[in-house]
Amino acid sequence: GDFYSLLSKLLGEREDVVHVHKHNPTEKAESDLVAEIANVVQKKDLAREITNHDERDNTILVRDRIHKFHRLESTLRPPENRLFSLQQPKHGEGSWEKEHTGDFHIEEAVEWPGLDLKLGQVSGLALDPENNLVIFHRGDHVWDENSFDSKFVYQQRGLGPIEQNTILVLNPSDAKLLHSMGKSLFYLPHGLSIDKNGNYWVTDVALHQVFKLGADDKEPLLILGAALQPGSDRNHFCQPTDVAVDPITGSIYVSDGYCNSRIIQFSPNGLYVMQWGEETSSGGARPGQFHIPHSLALIPDFSQLCVADRENGRIQCFRLETGEFIREIKHKSFGRELFAVSYVPGGLLFAVNGMPYPGEAEPVQGFVMNFSTGEIIDTFIPLRKSFEMPHDVVASEDKTVFVGDVHARAVWKFASTEKMEHRSVKKAGIEVQEIKETIVEARLKNNPESTDPLKKQEKQHLVRQASTGVSFVLITTLLIIPVVVLLAILVFIRWRKTTVYGADGEHKLDSSSARILGRLRGKGGGGLNLGNFFASHKGYSRKGFDRLSTEGSDQEKDEDDGTDSEEECSAPPPPPAPSSS
Repeated sequence: GDFYSLLSKLLGEREDVVHVHKHNPTEKAESDLVAEIANVVQKKDLAREITNHDERDNTILVRDRIHKFHRLESTLRPPENRLFSLQQPKHGEGSWEKEHTGDFHIEEAVEWPGLDLKLGQVSGLALDPENNLVIFHRGDHVWDENSFDSKFVYQQRGLGPIEQNTILVLNPSDAKLLHSMGKSLFYLPHGLSIDKNGNYWVTDVALHQVFKLGADDKEPLLILGAALQPGSDRNHFCQPTDVAVDPITGSIYVSDGYCNSRIIQFSPNGLYVMQWGEETSSGGARPGQFHIPHSLALIPDFSQLCVADRENGRIQCFRLETGEFIREIKHKSFGRELFAVSYVPGGLLFAVNGMPYPGEAEPVQGFVMNFSTGEIIDTFIPLRKSFEMPHDVVASEDKTVFVGDVHARAVWKFASTEKMEHRSVKKAGIEVQEIKETIVEARLKNNPESTDPLKKQEKQHLVRQASTGVSFVLITTLLIIPVVVLLAILVFIRWRKTTVYGADGEHKLDSSSARILGRLRGKGGGGLNLGNFFASHKGYSRKGFDRLSTEGSDQEKDEDDGTDSEEECSAPPPPPAPSSS
């Protein structure tokens, strides 16, 4: 119980909001609870199935504490107003899922060089199991008004397949090319996804086909659909847009597409299983109706498949096993078109919309949403260039987001501001300031009016640097002064010894030197005479004292102190004074 109380205090919780076993100590031993927490931390098994209802409630509380503790541990200064909630799924919808909202914010990573890559029309993005960025682009081919006839048959076969590598694997940090493939395979690439084994699943709207490719294979491992033949039956597609593969069952889901309004499920071997969806009716878009199902996001934790219903400007989510409609996510800020959607374990949904129609004001931008509630947590736009037609979006668990634009032929990288600050703090404290200044400078390109706050920030930074310099000089001076004084005292003592006494320790001062030393000792003339000092005391005898007063005590001082003084500060003895007659 004390363990959970302490953990609760560290996480800023109330004393009464602790693990249920604190109030039921007989239900499970404390050692078992600690072992349970260690097991969850090591395996990161936050989605295991739990049969017993009471045990499930207790484990969820433990899991929530661990999740919060890891967030507290992973950031130097966690936001104080971050909110966490738990979403309880319905029966059969999978495990419990943590959701968070609050001051979560996405900014473009302006230092990322990938924006300068020379690409064709960027149609698809994905992350492989190593979190490398994979880009699917059209090379020198372009989808325009001359590409298809009225029956959706491709009209530019004479151009042949794309001669460039259409699949590029990049390092997500520095955009260096790691691998490329897909040459002479595709005509008009569109959707891209990657399964848990690292296989690439792509669609080609000109070929009306879906392909499964190994990361190192030149030939497809599986092909669905008939080449260059549009259709609406079980064996044909009509401009298929995207693919999603269930990591648990291996089932394949295809959104089909521009001229069909359906989602088709296939077995892992490519056998038809079922389909759902229909065209949007004239009276308005109802649940399960599509007007270009353009992008898919599979949510295995909740056994749901979410579809970006492009021309209806919404997200529809369905049950994987049955295709049953569950809910719709739609916001006015989406505008008329919503192009792509991506899900991140932990409860975040990312999306990008289309350009506004004439007379409409909703800007083209990216969205971050709470999956359970559907509310918008944040929106984001690039600082370099501008979105023209963002076509796909993909996000990683560390909240790194990539957006590919089919018209701008570019890929942007975005990251949460807390993530960038945390990474910089781990390297060096000063880098936090550098990243923030980079973001501010990029903003100034689009907002020149914000120069005054930047100047104030620079002035404050200079003042901090100046104050730091003054403090350093002051501390150094205070440390040096005592050392200099000590050295001066030692030199003076050494000089006095070598001047007052000779090599044999006998008194060698002349009368003028004696008078000077007498003044230094507080006497007007001559040396200090201990005999005269003690003569006034009763019973005192002067016999044998005068010589000892100047030889014994001072010589002992030479023997005791001379070595230390010479080690700390040695000075050459001055020339002997001329002897007096």
